Parts: sequence; structure tokens; C-alpha cells
Amino acid sequence: MLRRHLSFQVILLLRALILKSCAFLKEFFLSEEHPGKSSTTTMAEDKPWALISEVGEQGFIEEVTDIIKQHFNIICLRDFLQNPQQHGPKIQAILMWNTFPAAEPSLLSSLPSLKVVANGGVGIDHLDVPYITSLGVKVANTPGVVSVATADMAMGLLLASARKIVEGHQIAVDPKTTSIPQSLVGVEVTGSTLGIIGMGHIGYKIAQRSKGFDMKILYHNRHRRSVEDEQSVGASYCENMDDLLREADFVVLVVNLSPETKGLISHRELSLMKPTATLVNVSRGLVVDQDALVKALQSGEIRAAALDVTHPEPLPRDHPLLSLPNVLITPHVGTYTYATIKRTVQCMVDNAVAAVNGLPVPNEVKLK
Repeated sequence: MLRRHLSFQVILLLRALILKSCAFLKEFFLSEEHPGKSSTTTMAEDKPWALISEVGEQGFIEEVTDIIKQHFNIICLRDFLQNPQQHGPKIQAILMWNTFPAAEPSLLSSLPSLKVVANGGVGIDHLDVPYITSLGVKVANTPGVVSVATADMAMGLLLASARKIVEGHQIAVDPKTTSIPQSLVGVEVTGSTLGIIGMGHIGYKIAQRSKGFDMKILYHNRHRRSVEDEQSVGASYCENMDDLLREADFVVLVVNLSPETKGLISHRELSLMKPTATLVNVSRGLVVDQDALVKALQSGEIRAAALDVTHPEPLPRDHPLLSLPNVLITPHVGTYTYATIKRTVQCMVDNAVAAVNGLPVPNEVKLK
């Protein structure tokens, strides 16, 4: 009995020693450099901080936040504004989605550690690049990753307008429909002439797609593409944009917004187009003089317009473009596919990580 009692006591003593040793080792390894903090907290505090607009609604979709969180702690603008004095000094990156958080002087002045404004998308017309860079902050965008989805959208708008797909759907689901109206007769896409204004990454992808429709491809660009590029898609260069406007059945705008391209298509340019022509815009709303476009559509100067971009976005609910039967408008969703959004966010993160670590930024926007 005594032996059994002693054995039991020894077991209890050994158990206590083992538990104490385990606790000591755990505390030692977790708190050697950061006493009192867990490993999770330590890892989180090792990451730089990034300011974003929000998750959901107009901000990042939930599915891509893990891409950001691999490299950054994130804080939403709404939470930041509750105590900018506390949060401001630790923010090193702004990850801008749908032009938010807006990089205004009032915000930038509260971010003394900011190193980069990483924009999601190619267009940077909403950014004052000279001012931002004067603060020692880099600006980056995401060229290339949006080209495929935007080119798909351009062709989708072109086809939907030409074949009146939206109108056809509305008639098909209308409970009052008893017959198919002749107003649904559209225009042929195959074999028609496509004019692309702006033959960069996206414009070239559009040309590749239109080749499958046996379209004659004309393009106007600041710089002529190589002979190999032209031959690959069967494109012909128009040094004078007016020549393209006169000949094209479909004119697609794929230019960056700049002082030179603002109002690029106005009364004069629209008057040069065929009365059977369609204008497709996947660039920026301000590239087109919308008042001139309304008049051209109302008067029959051109057949139709298909727009993924307007100014402003969304248009006022009483804007005449919204009530014209020969206009198709989508709410600037040219890049809205899960695959493209993920690629864009990854590119933003890559740009931001490089800037924070003092490395060359892959897609830095530099003043010319």
C-alpha cells in the first residue's frame, strides 16, 4: 500500500514538472523578443499598415482581402477617420479601389509615413501625381491585368448594341409579348469595319477578338504599332483619326484620359461618322462630349452608342442619355470579373510591398 501511494505521488510530481516546463518553454519562445505578446500579435505587428476604402459595397470584395492581408494590416477609411492622430503615423500604403480613398491633401497630410499610393486599374486621371510625388510618395497602377476583361466588355457592348440583345431580352420576358417586333432587326457584325482609337494593351486585345468576326480593322494611335503587330491581327493604321471615323461601322474608344483626349469625340468628330455607325466607349466618360453625343443620337447622325463609362458615374437620373432607345449603358464594369479583380489586387499589393521595402516599384507611374 505504501509503495502504491509513493508511486502515485511520484506520478503527480512528474506531471506537475512536465506541465510547468511546457509552460515555461512556451512563454520563453513567444516572449523572448516581445514579452507578453502572442505569436499571432507579433506577426501582425510586423506587417506594415495599409489604408483601404472598405470591404464590400464600393470597396474590395471579400474574396480578395486575404491577398492583401498576407502582406499588410489593413484599416478601412471609416475606422481611420475616427482617430487619424492614432492611426496616421503607421500607414505606409494607400490601396485605392474605385478611386477611394481619395488621395486628397487633407488625407495625405495626416500620413507622415506614407510611401505609396497603389491604384487599382490603369487610369490615374483622379490622382494629382505631381503633388503626390512631391511628398516623396510613389504612385503605381496596374497596367496589363485589366486588358482581357475590358476587351471582352468592349466586344460585348458592340455585339449587344448591334444585335439589340437587351431589347430582345426585355421583349422575351414581357408578359404582354405575343409576337417579335421588326424593331429588333439589328446590324451585321461579321465583315463590318471596326475603328479602334487607342491601340495599347486593351485596343490590341479588341483587335484580336474582332479578327474572329472577320472584321476589317482600322486603328489610330499616338504611335504606330510594329508591322508584325499589324499583320498578326490584320490591322491598318490611320494616321489621321478623321479617316477612321469616316470609314468605320463601329468606333471603339480605348484611350487614357488626359488633357489631349478630354472631349476627343465631339460635334465635329460625330458628324464625320456614318449615320449607320455605333460609338463604343470603354475608356473614360470625359473622352466624349456627352451633349454632342445626345444630339447626334437624337438626330440620327449616328446609329447608336454603347457605353461602359460616363461622366459622372452614375449619371443623374434625369440625364437624356438614360432615356434614349439607341443607347446601351453599363456602370463601368469592364474589369469586373473575379479573375481580373484578383490579378489587379495582387498587382497592387506587389507594387505596395516593393515601395514599402524600398525596392523598385514594378508599375510606378513616373512624371514625363
